[in-house]
Amino acid sequence: MEGMGDIPVVVAVAETQGFAAAARRLGVSKSAVSKRVTQIEKRLGAQLFHRSTRNVSLTEAGEHFYSHAVRSLDAAREAEDSVLALQDSPKGRLKVNVPMVFGRLHIAPLMSAFLRRYPGVTVDMVMDDRVIDLFADGFDLALRGGTLADSMLVARKIAPLRNVLAASPEYLERHGRPETISDLNGHNCLQYSYSRDFQEWVFQFGGKTKTFRPTGSYRVNNGDALREAILGGTGIGRLPTFTAGPDLVAGRLERVLPECPLPSQTLYAIYPERRHLPAKVRVFIDFILEHLGGDLPPWDRDFGE
Repeated sequence: MEGMGDIPVVVAVAETQGFAAAARRLGVSKSAVSKRVTQIEKRLGAQLFHRSTRNVSLTEAGEHFYSHAVRSLDAAREAEDSVLALQDSPKGRLKVNVPMVFGRLHIAPLMSAFLRRYPGVTVDMVMDDRVIDLFADGFDLALRGGTLADSMLVARKIAPLRNVLAASPEYLERHGRPETISDLNGHNCLQYSYSRDFQEWVFQFGGKTKTFRPTGSYRVNNGDALREAILGGTGIGRLPTFTAGPDLVAGRLERVLPECPLPSQTLYAIYPERRHLPAKVRVFIDFILEHLGGDLPPWDRDFGE
């Protein structure tokens, strides 16, 4: 049928609301996407998209095309998934999104073993602390901490993610050790800006919850950079134990207010809901569970959390 190849292009532009974003999703150039859309509109005799300097949006004709196109694309994906799910030896490209620091510390070291076990799979791993759109960016799977916001996604629990308030011994010697949450007002409190609740620290103790709004001289969107600043004696900060555990065990960091624990999160493997889960996705999740799963994950075993 003429125009079948147009469907992924129109769907990508509609869902990403831009030619550049659609091009990244499709793995082609922006000019190729723009040219293809122009060709489609010329062939159909109708404009599918409104163009502006800020974004691209569907026209009424485009809405009609998109509503049918997305169903056709879903059917094609389901057909492909149904075959891939039957494969004894997983095959194909697996696009995975993982948080930057967690990916570097705990996922990247596992990839050689995974690829040896499943030589038919090629992995495209993107490490990024931002919360991405799995659909718009074409990911098969993501590892993410927190709660599942999108009902179109399936979440499989991997492990708990525990947090601690920490500082270097040198900082605490110079500025004193806080004994109460209120004492934090006299300290330089460093923040990780990609956290959903970076403007508020929540403590749980004695069956009660208490919040504190940290202020300090440093806010950064990278967990490694935050850890380095805390290790350097700049201030007190909230760190996950998957990064802070070795430093706490070695004495390079000390827990602050250990009697007032911070709430834990959960690490999930999330993926778009599908009738047939491709084997490449299934085996990756099982592999991560095999190495990192459980109520006491590897990064907490020495630390004793």
